[in-house]
Amino acid sequence: MTTPESLEARTAAVRALEAEFGELLNRVRRIISANAERVSPGMLPGAYKVFTTIVNRGAVTQSSLSETLMADKGQISRTVRELESLGLVERTPDPADGRSSILSPTELGRQRLAAAREPQEDTLMKSLDAWRIDDIDNLTRLLHALTAGITPSPRDGS
Repeated sequence: MTTPESLEARTAAVRALEAEFGELLNRVRRIISANAERVSPGMLPGAYKVFTTIVNRGAVTQSSLSETLMADKGQISRTVRELESLGLVERTPDPADGRSSILSPTELGRQRLAAAREPQEDTLMKSLDAWRIDDIDNLTRLLHALTAGITPSPRDGS
């Protein structure tokens, strides 16, 4: 049974966590915007997300891309055409479905992405440099539980 005092404390803790997530998301948005600009001047963060999803998947259909990103198929189609025109992705016929195409990154796309990511690639490593490995492992364990929607497993040895 939750007491009013513990409910207040839990609410305050969750609100503080929400605020920290907000700050983290703002930081990630700035990194994504900067990376998008380095990949191609004027590239919008949404196009960068489509591009990095294609790179991370290696090969994906446009329909699957729309589902993964929960985005409008028309918008994805326009973004993919833009990425193609920049030489960052290419289309090949889908052997399983002649009406569909497989999207994959080009070598130029991979190179531009690697170059765009390089300036901040070790940022997380530097940020966590003074942290104990146990603390990093615990944060990872807790974030996994949160994103998976499960109760965190007990720490080993506790």
